[in-house]
Amino acid sequence: MKYSFKGNSAIVSGGGSGIGEATARLLAANRVQVVVSDIDLEAARRVVEVVDAAGGRAVAHAGNTARPDDAQAAVQCALEHFGALDLAFNNAGISGTLKPAGELAADEWQHVIDVNLSGVQYALRAQIPAMLAAGGGAIVNMSSILGLVGSATAPAYVAAKHGVTGLTRSAALAYAAQGIRINSIHPGYIDTPLLKVLDEATLAALKGMHAIGRLGQSEEIAHAACFLLSEGASYMCGSALVVDGGYTAA
Repeated sequence: MKYSFKGNSAIVSGGGSGIGEATARLLAANRVQVVVSDIDLEAARRVVEVVDAAGGRAVAHAGNTARPDDAQAAVQCALEHFGALDLAFNNAGISGTLKPAGELAADEWQHVIDVNLSGVQYALRAQIPAMLAAGGGAIVNMSSILGLVGSATAPAYVAAKHGVTGLTRSAALAYAAQGIRINSIHPGYIDTPLLKVLDEATLAALKGMHAIGRLGQSEEIAHAACFLLSEGASYMCGSALVVDGGYTAA
């Protein structure tokens, strides 16, 4: 599927696997130059090799979402290799420890907040000035269905993803008039490495929670992310795009 973008330089965090990899590859297939950023540099390099072999252009970047300096370094990587930054998909995240709030240790809570919420703010702080210098751009922040509803055993994840939803709306209001569109995406449960910790019975139960009767695929979310980044979504700003196979329809 072809998309039209304003500009041709992007950062994808968590780009070494799953949704991030699928999005990086789809952007590159649409002639966007991509910084594939991931805490696992070898995974990022593998994705770059795939992109290059398909005729695209990408560079690998080692980045820890929880570190503000790494977010700035990813932007600098885009500027050095591609001359500008036009698009960003702030996708990196972790599931964290699954415990109810009354059992969750302080460090378990903080780690999820650092990566899934603070990491998005660090990325915005680095990306927005670069996009303003380029005359505008588009950003998609990864939230979740758990940024809209709750879960008894994932309080830190739920809090972080609700935070991303609110942060996205706030940033969208601040920068829309300056040519930067900022939206969030809210997938249901997707068949990615994040779910590898779950047993078969739990996975089967998760599938049953989706009206469509299955888990989502990374490529399906990649298409939604690319749409939000594209000119086809030029009137979408501060939106929360739900792509969940009917999970929240009930």
